[in-house]
Amino acid sequence: MNLIVISLITLGVIGCLSAVVLYLAAQKFKVEEDPRIDEVEAVLPGANCGGCGKPGCRNFAEACVKADSLDNLLCPVGGSPTMAKVGEILGLAAVESEPMIAVVRCNGTCEHRPKTSHYDGARSCQIMHNLYAGETGCMYGCLGCGDCVAVCKFDAIHMNPETGLPEVDEDKCTACGACVKACPKNIIELRKKGPKGRRIFVSCVNKDKGGVARKACAVACIGCSKCEKECAFDAITISNNLAYIDYDKCRLCRKCVVVCPTNAIHEINFPARKPLTESQTAEVKPTETLNA
Repeated sequence: MNLIVISLITLGVIGCLSAVVLYLAAQKFKVEEDPRIDEVEAVLPGANCGGCGKPGCRNFAEACVKADSLDNLLCPVGGSPTMAKVGEILGLAAVESEPMIAVVRCNGTCEHRPKTSHYDGARSCQIMHNLYAGETGCMYGCLGCGDCVAVCKFDAIHMNPETGLPEVDEDKCTACGACVKACPKNIIELRKKGPKGRRIFVSCVNKDKGGVARKACAVACIGCSKCEKECAFDAITISNNLAYIDYDKCRLCRKCVVVCPTNAIHEINFPARKPLTESQTAEVKPTETLNA
């Protein structure tokens, strides 16, 4: 009986001493954390999407607190309203940023881009990309396996079974950039959402010469330079047989859309165009013939 009591007392003393040692060690080596980190984290969306360039919202909050300026820091999910709240907490000026959205720059649907082979492996764009160019004649276009859909935490992108292409839900997209990073073909780009959601972009990334590109896809950019010549704002450049529209320079005049012979330039959320007059129809006829 005495042995049991002695053992219990001994264990109790050892436990108390250990607790004291651990407490003293914790106090000695504890790291003082700025209380503003918790305040900043509280106003962040908590998505932990990594779109800000940090592993998570906590890390982003720490970066904001340590920074002297918020110029190079942005939460794409929360946008300007969230950054304004962060600025209020830290006493820093938050830079206004225009809303961005993910844009799929490929219009190679099943109709426009017929298959030339059949892939029977794992349904992953990254795996398919590492194995071969794809199931169609266009080695630059969407592979259609949906890696972008799998990584989206906001349910903002889905595969259209009819076209075989991903489609972005404008109301749900937060421009976190996860789908951009997941696409091995680099066909998804973050672009300015534009006033009233209106934007113009070249829905093609094919860098082959015109004839080769057109043979692989009926709506491919052929690098003809008509759009570049039509643009009065120097917003369009041609590089490697491919047109690109700079959204910072584009004035949304839509003139480039009309002259494109392959309909590779897309206009989103614009009102319907007025019917063409007889003279305008005559001018457009050569373009329509080229589209056939």
